Order: sequence, then C-alpha cells, then structure tokens
Amino acid sequence: MTSTKQCAIYGASGHGKVIADIAHLSGWHVLCFIDDDTSKHLLANIPVYTFATFLTLHPALPIVLGVGHNHVRQQIAQALATKFLTVAPPLIHPSAIIAASAAIGVGSVVMAGAIVNPDAVLGIGTIINSGAIIEHDCQIGDFAHISPGAALAGNVTVETGAHIGIGSTIIQGITIGAWATVGAGAAVVRDVPAGATVVGVPARILKIKE
Repeated sequence: MTSTKQCAIYGASGHGKVIADIAHLSGWHVLCFIDDDTSKHLLANIPVYTFATFLTLHPALPIVLGVGHNHVRQQIAQALATKFLTVAPPLIHPSAIIAASAAIGVGSVVMAGAIVNPDAVLGIGTIINSGAIIEHDCQIGDFAHISPGAALAGNVTVETGAHIGIGSTIIQGITIGAWATVGAGAAVVRDVPAGATVVGVPARILKIKE
C-alpha cells in the first residue's frame, strides 16, 4: 500500500513496532518515533527522537499513541493536549473486522484479527489487541487495553484504564471498573470493582488498589 499520510509514534518499543506495521498497512508513513530514552536512536529502521527534538523538527505531525501501559498512555495524551498537538485518528489493521455501527475514539488502535461488532463504542486511546473480540453493544472506556485473544460478550462495559488480560473471557452484561485488571486466562462472571485485580476460573478478587 502506498503511504500518503505522515505520522509519528510516541513510544519506541515492541508495541510501537506493531503499531508502525499497522500504520504502514493503513497508508501512513511513520516519519519517526518519539521516546525520551536517549539510548534509543533507531527502531525498525525509523529514527527515534526525544520529545524536545520532535517539537523542533515536526511540530505539526499527527502523533499515534504507541505505549501499552494505560496510565502512561493517558498521561502522554494529556501532555499532548496541553501543547495543542494532534493525536492521530484510529489505526485499524486491514485484517480487523469492524462493524459499520461501531465507534472508535481518536488515538485508538485495533490490531490484526480483532473483531468489533455492531454498536460497540471504543473510547479515546484504547488498544484492541491481536485477535480480541468485542461483541455487540460493548462500551470500552478511554485508555483501556483489551489484550490478545480476550473475548468480551455483548453489553460488557470496560471502564477507563482497565486492562483485560490475554486470553481472558467476560460474559455478557458485566462491568469492569476503572483501572481494574483482569488476569490472563480469567473467566469473569460477575462485576469487577474499580481498581481490583481478578484472576482465575471463575475470576476472583486478588487485591484492590487503595
């Protein structure tokens, strides 16, 4: 696919490499990564600049949020907003299946093989990772991360910043509270409080952040 648009990716990491690949397949040219780790100079043959250098060289370039950590991704988005920088539109891998009635917020990424079904709503800066399934009428809050192979049945609500672990399953109608964590492979059959970590089959509360 010929790239006709240019962007930068904030976060020079393995996660960033995956997003760079999606960007390329979606018609974007990744001009640079942004990362304040000064030991990083090149990733996937793309230059890595500190944020200060980026502001000097490419202040008008749209920025893709390329950080997997939910709190950090939120902080970056807030910092960009204070400088009136542009967060790029959603990036969607060509192999993902997105219903026409689904809504996907700015700064979000939908990765290879993911499915987002009718009337699902994804907030700002969400990650729908490889092979994840978001069924009809799900509500995914800002800066949440749905990990590879996770499956959400219909009408599930995932609130702001929650992390749904790899291979986990959530039955219909469940609410996952803000900044909660669902462990890898967990089967969630009841609501999860905000800040809780749940693990196991069926999922049980391991701890709750104060």
